[in-house]
Formats: sequence, structure tokens, C-alpha cells
Amino acid sequence: MKRTSILVIKLGALGDFIQATGPFAAIRTHHAGARIVLLTTEPYAALARLSGYFDEVWIDSRPAWWQMRDFFGLRRRLRGGGFTRVYDLQTSDRSGWYARLLGRRVEWSGIAQGASHPHANPARDAMHTIDRQREQLAMAGIADVPPPDVSWLRPSIAHLALPPRYALLVPGGAAHRPEKRWPAAHYAALAKALAARGVTPVLIGGAAEAGVMAAIRAAVPEVRDLTNRTSLAEIASLARGAVCAIGNDTGPMHVVAATGCPSVVLFSHASDPALCAPRAGAGGPAPVILRRASLDALPVSEVLSSLPV
Repeated sequence: MKRTSILVIKLGALGDFIQATGPFAAIRTHHAGARIVLLTTEPYAALARLSGYFDEVWIDSRPAWWQMRDFFGLRRRLRGGGFTRVYDLQTSDRSGWYARLLGRRVEWSGIAQGASHPHANPARDAMHTIDRQREQLAMAGIADVPPPDVSWLRPSIAHLALPPRYALLVPGGAAHRPEKRWPAAHYAALAKALAARGVTPVLIGGAAEAGVMAAIRAAVPEVRDLTNRTSLAEIASLARGAVCAIGNDTGPMHVVAATGCPSVVLFSHASDPALCAPRAGAGGPAPVILRRASLDALPVSEVLSSLPV
């Protein structure tokens, strides 16, 4: 007997991908015997394969309609996939457009025109991402959706030789959104206070944040700087060993919070935690959310008093 084929669409970004791990798990459980394919973008393909939720992971290069070769290639692949149901967890104009690319009636969970299982809540855009996707799946017949789960991300970090007590600091974020970053000088003052308490501050981030990290390192020699030295999977292992984590509203903090690491996440006016704040995995403490219109006005003392150290 031919297996049922299910398509899941989730294109990014990192925080959104981590928040979708609960729905991924729920879809896998609900369709236990099915072939499940994820359509995602290149940065998240490796994570998706590690998760074990999918039989296949397809890469969406997000072609524009005038990129005819790529556009028709995607259409041909979607139509040839034999899908009987689609879970659109992206629910964007682009993913809705893919409903038309399929070119035939399939069961569709999402907000695309003509969806067989629409997320029929006019207030959906005012919901937190996790609550919105949980309700969307309930309307498609999947009632049990767990919280974010990254338990499958467990690479060894022994090579990093970290001390017994350390805290993760995530001072970076998107370069085009500087208003979402707590000042480097504040992170340096926090790192100094942690070091005075016998907790080693550990900096994590990508190559684009090297300048911020260097400023903190120069001010606090006790820090361990792991800038551009950790994979996304290793961040999860780092979080499990940390006494706590402090960071801006950025993707790695979603990974950290999902492990159950006690986390403090800093928000400015640029994003609304009611819609997108990191959520803890099963049994983990809810992240502490601190918000100011401008993060320059958030004092170090308030962040320090929110930490369990």
C-alpha cells in the first residue's frame, strides 16, 4: 500500500523554526505512518534533518516568478510530490501562493484561499506564534501540540572545556536592527558582575558580531569568547550546562529557552514579546522578559536581579 504523503511548509527564521518544533512533533505523531516532507530554506535544512520529524527535507530557494527555471522546477516538484495534505506553518503570501502552484485540490491547513482546513480566527495575527500554530492544528484535527522541543540537539561540547559554572551572553542580533540590541557596555558591566560572583560569562554569536564581542572581551578579561565557534546544535548543549542565559530578542535565545535553561530575554519597541517571545520547553522555567522602549534605558542592575545566580 502506498504511503500517504504530507507536506509541511516552514521557511524561517531561526526563532520561528524553533517555535515550530512542537507542531512538527505533533504532525509526526498524528501521521505516524506517513511520508512527511518539509519545505524549508537552506539555513534550517540541517536542523530539520537532525530532528527526526521528517522523511525528506526539500530546499526552497524562494524563486521569484520571473526566475522561470527555478519557478517551474519548484512547481514540478510540488505537483510530483503526491501530497494529500499540506500544513502551511509559514502562512505568508509566498506559502499561500504555493497552494496555487500545486495546481490541484489537496487538503490545506493554513490561510491560503480555498483552504480545506483554514485557520479561521480573525484575531490570529494578535496571537503568539506558538498559540496561533497550536490553534491552527487543532482546527485541522491535531489537538495535542507540545511546547518547543530541541531534545534531539545534543552534540558534545567537551572540546570547549568550559568551567563548572558559566552563563551564556547573547549580545548580537540582526545587523539591520540595532534597536533590538542592549548596549555592549551594559553587557560588559553584566559580565563583570557575573565574574565577581564566580560565574564565567560565555559569549556566543556569529562572525558579524565580532566587534561587539571584542569590546566586551576587552572590558572583562574573564569572559570566554566563543564567537563563530559554535553551531546551532552546540548552542543547545551549551544551554543545558549553563546556570542561566541573557540575550537580545534573537534566534539563538529561542534555542536556549527551549532547552529549559533559565533565560532573560531583552526586548525593545522593535518587537512585541506577546507575539514572538521565546518559550520554554516542557518542564523548563518560563523565560523572564524585560522590555524598554529603548534598551539603552534598561539598567544592568535590573537584569542582574532577574538572574538565578
